[in-house]
Amino acid sequence: MVVGIARIGLHIANCRSLKEKRSITKSLITRLRNKFNAAIAEIDDQDLWQKCTIAAAVIGTSTSHADSQLQAIIACIDREAEVLVTSIETEIL
Repeated sequence: MVVGIARIGLHIANCRSLKEKRSITKSLITRLRNKFNAAIAEIDDQDLWQKCTIAAAVIGTSTSHADSQLQAIIACIDREAEVLVTSIETEIL
């Protein structure tokens, strides 16, 4: 069993309130969970309007499978118009 973890920093440029940020973040997390069947959660920067840090965790049978799932999740986030990816940290255990 192989576990892959990604920590992704995001910038939400057009956000003007925490309520708007939570709406955007919650929508993104729900779409990612449904599309990739992965564990996704906001893990840091909950009180900042334009900054968000989310984590994704996947389980696979091989290192390459876990890595490809994480890269697909990151690519999907990168295509989102509302957010800008500012940092990415991945780890395979």
